[in-house]
Amino acid sequence: MLRFHTINRLAVAIIFILLIGSIFYNMPWWAYLILALVWFTLTVIGSFHVRWNYHIDALHSNKNCTKNHIALTFDDGPHPKFTPKILHLLAQYNAKATFFCIGENIETNEAIFKDIDAAGHTIGNHTYSHPNNFGFFSSEKVIAELQKTNSLVKKTIGKEMKLYRPAFGVTNPNIRKALKTIRLLAIGWSIRSLDTTGRSEAQVLNKITKNITKGDVVLLHDTNEKTVAVLEQLLLFLQEQNLQSVTIDQLFNIKPYA
Repeated sequence: MLRFHTINRLAVAIIFILLIGSIFYNMPWWAYLILALVWFTLTVIGSFHVRWNYHIDALHSNKNCTKNHIALTFDDGPHPKFTPKILHLLAQYNAKATFFCIGENIETNEAIFKDIDAAGHTIGNHTYSHPNNFGFFSSEKVIAELQKTNSLVKKTIGKEMKLYRPAFGVTNPNIRKALKTIRLLAIGWSIRSLDTTGRSEAQVLNKITKNITKGDVVLLHDTNEKTVAVLEQLLLFLQEQNLQSVTIDQLFNIKPYA
């Protein structure tokens, strides 16, 4: 698997070879340009695709799962309108899920946030403000965002979160350093529903169900009506396929809280 450190070492080795070669041959300038472009392209793609594990080691699926378990995960909530509907559906089908919450939304929807916890679902960190430029934050700013949400959750429900869902699926060296500093474990996904795009309910449902198997982690968002409609159909599908949605910590046998 491609990793940031591996690519850097390889790039340095190639540069060294090119420099040595230039002693004996007239090495063209564009050879260095091609190397730089390849390095830049791989790093950009790796930074925006958490499943590559390019910068950090994240959990995406449990291929060793022996039970018919999958994990439904919801990002960006809690939402005052849609999260209660999702909680109702999960309860109706006796399903558990993991909610990666934004700190600001916890503050404005504290009662709903407590309902998530009271229902037995797992809660993870999804930054405090989820800014669009989060991928450009310094490690200090990333730490501040994550610690603020962790402190808020500790104050609200008395639990210290250990799980983190990368905002926008973006990772980089600064985020890696921040996660190591405050000891958070990154959780990715194996199935991205794309429920926040212009895709129809049928398209979103098909994307989730066409290849789903035990051990998979599904990325959803508790922030729109389409997801609510898809979830009801998805839970029925899982029931028919004898698949059970459990929390991330149960799927991977890890501790969600310190």
